[in-house]
Amino acid sequence: MNKVESRWLQNFVDAILSLETEEECIKFFEDICTIKEFQDLAHRLEVARLLTDGRVFNEISKLTGASSATITRVNKCLMYGGGGYKTVLDKNNNFKENGDTEEHQ
Repeated sequence: MNKVESRWLQNFVDAILSLETEEECIKFFEDICTIKEFQDLAHRLEVARLLTDGRVFNEISKLTGASSATITRVNKCLMYGGGGYKTVLDKNNNFKENGDTEEHQ
C-alpha cells in the first residue's frame, strides 16, 4: 500500500472510530456504501457468527442464503485472518439470531 492509500485507510478508520451512536454509524455506512455493499457486510458478519456458533456450511447456507464461496471466505478469515471477526463477535455476544425478537442492547 502506498503512502496515499495508507493515509486514506487511516482516515477511514478514524472516521469509523469517531462515530458515537448507532444512528451515526448507519447514516455513515448508508452514505459510503451501496445498499448491496452494506447488506453484504452485515451478511458476512452473520455468517461469521453462525460459524463461530459451530453451525455447518449447509445449515448456514440454508439460514442465510450465503454461497459456499462466501462461507468459505469468512471461515478462512476466522481461521487465518487478523482476528477482526472474533473481536467484534466477542464484544457483541448478544447479537440477535434470525427470528429473535429481543432488541440488540
